[in-house]
Amino acid sequence: MERILAKSTLIAFWNKHPDSEQYLKTWYDIAMQAQRNSLADVKETFANASILRNSRVVFNIKGNAYRLVVKINYAKQWIFIRFTGTHKQYDKIDADTI
Repeated sequence: MERILAKSTLIAFWNKHPDSEQYLKTWYDIAMQAQRNSLADVKETFANASILRNSRVVFNIKGNAYRLVVKINYAKQWIFIRFTGTHKQYDKIDADTI
């Protein structure tokens, strides 16, 4: 089972963007139940996820209206939330280093 660090980041985001709440809750529930030992495992669970460098993965939330960037520590089964924002905000960051 995964451990997702900084769930409060998701809560703060969906409080600001209520239309994202159910989508982020669904992502969270799925991610908490998954075992991830490799990038292939991530793609098996989230087929539309984009795999980046530095153990980062981008998830499209609510039909790509929002983006969620996480860093995964496969050995410890931890997910660190690095960014949650609109697609426009995502275009202004470097997801490989955030």
